[in-house]
Amino acid sequence: MKGLISISDLSKGEIFDVLKLALRLKDERSRGTFSEVLQHKTLGMIFEKPSTRTRTAFEVAIVELGGYPIYLNRNDLQLGRGETIADTARVLSKYLSGIILRATRHSTIVEMADYASIPVINALSDLEHPCQLLADLMTIYEKKGTLSGLKLAWIGDGNNVCNSAILACACFGMRIDVACPRGYEPNAEIVERGQKLSAVRIIRDPLEAASAADILYTDTWISMGDEAASAERLRAFSKYRVDEKVLDRANDDAIVLHCLPAHRGQEITDEVMDGPHSLVFVQAENRLHAQKALLLTLPL
Repeated sequence: MKGLISISDLSKGEIFDVLKLALRLKDERSRGTFSEVLQHKTLGMIFEKPSTRTRTAFEVAIVELGGYPIYLNRNDLQLGRGETIADTARVLSKYLSGIILRATRHSTIVEMADYASIPVINALSDLEHPCQLLADLMTIYEKKGTLSGLKLAWIGDGNNVCNSAILACACFGMRIDVACPRGYEPNAEIVERGQKLSAVRIIRDPLEAASAADILYTDTWISMGDEAASAERLRAFSKYRVDEKVLDRANDDAIVLHCLPAHRGQEITDEVMDGPHSLVFVQAENRLHAQKALLLTLPL
């Protein structure tokens, strides 16, 4: 594995290796034990979009592993003045040990990886968010003790996180029901790929999706870049809220996930997000441990 562009770049075994390492690192951190594996390694972080969890978790992970992160705003680079992605990738490869890239377009990350001679990590694109899914799988595994034979219900927008969730669930044979309004389905090619490996359904009724679910997962209705259509989206998703009624349809020991930021009262209620089934903030913490494990797995 040179880098991580899609969650499907990792095999089932490779994901398990990352998760087991992440759990070990979480335990070691709780005891104040840290590795210096990335000493004298510098990683560049190019972010075209704002970030709380991804950026903070990566910066802390790099520092705690003995490395040094450099934050690079696109507008501070010559990318903002017309230098090609290919030339930027070639130059940064001479300075850095790895590139962490959050991009508006997935094609930007693909091109950066094509021309870089160092690992490139997808820190979110319009198509996928693989780093998020590593933390999600870690959270599910921590709570359930398995990733097989489970059902995940995705309630809401078929966005980049949903796309990665489909691929991740399919890899482990987990069933996934995506309940979304017409016109907001996940990527059709990714759905087709997922259906070749596991049971992936696109349906309209969130109560049907939640029925007998082990995991309820939701995300904001208005992602970065969708703000202009906020009124239209609020109307379209008004029936796709994870509330007590939806939670009651899931299994008694179901867990609730949200990749954050949450718009409380829209896609999820306070009662559910702050309730006993919610692992939202454990999930957020696990971003650090999963991303740290990823960094240790890559050939930096």
